[in-house]
Amino acid sequence: MKIVIPGGTGQIGVILSRAFSATGDEVVVLSRNPTAHSACRIVRWDGKTQCGWTKELEDADVVINLAGRSVNCRYRKENRREILDSRVDSVRAVGAAIQKAKRPPRVWLQAATATIYAHRFDEANDEFTGMIGGNEMSAPETWRFSTDVAKAWEAAVKEFASLPSTRTVIMRSAMTMSPDRGGIAHLLGLVRLRLGGRAGNGRQFVSWIHEFDFVQAVQFLIDNDNLAGVVNICAPNPLPNSEFMRELRRAWGIKIGLPASRLMLEIGAFFMRTETELILKSRRVVPTRLLKHGFEFRFPNWSHAAEELCARYRQTRV
Repeated sequence: MKIVIPGGTGQIGVILSRAFSATGDEVVVLSRNPTAHSACRIVRWDGKTQCGWTKELEDADVVINLAGRSVNCRYRKENRREILDSRVDSVRAVGAAIQKAKRPPRVWLQAATATIYAHRFDEANDEFTGMIGGNEMSAPETWRFSTDVAKAWEAAVKEFASLPSTRTVIMRSAMTMSPDRGGIAHLLGLVRLRLGGRAGNGRQFVSWIHEFDFVQAVQFLIDNDNLAGVVNICAPNPLPNSEFMRELRRAWGIKIGLPASRLMLEIGAFFMRTETELILKSRRVVPTRLLKHGFEFRFPNWSHAAEELCARYRQTRV
């Protein structure tokens, strides 16, 4: 297959490029800042303009659009604009290129986020009955921005709902856990310093997916012609933050993890130029559509996933 990955230089793009290249697929990454990459070919694009990169979609089998500015920052006015525009503009650029292609990709997998669901502790959110966030009384008003971005991101995809030859899937993904930068490295840094305790009251749910299952889920979506529209990409067993961190400490072999109060997290987030929403929002999301279509997870439970990830993290640093 030929697979084109706009915005494929981040953690998720590296994971997918590595996996697909290893099986002999041709991978082309579209990037604003092309650099040499052993696993694939990289082509320049700006995430907006229709120009030379669009020819890469001709005869491509799959396009996986991951483009979007990182949300790991302070939500200041300029950052908010870039976070929103980079997502909406890239979707419109990819959609327009597919519309114009003489031989368009048969599948368009579009990144989205499980953050679109409401901050809640009671019921799990799936694709059928999940509660979309933005108005829940239990969440700070400042968290509404992320939900608004998620809604606008998906709305941009729906502008291209009538593509005649291309099946479109919106991937509402949870955190993808891998030994790479952006995976478990930061969390393990806290664990190793004995600071990996619960965040806040620890009740907020963590939705996640192991790197292996993420890659397999993407392949499953490519191969399964009956899957289109919104699909949750996450492990079937989210768990509260306190349990999530406890299992990670156990997998690493450390018993003690000092907790961090909400005030401590706010202070830390300020100095680290990020937002506490990334830690404190309860994301209780389950992959009902994947399960109903027969997808089998290798790592459905965090305890086993954490053990494998910690072991591989150690191996890469020997």
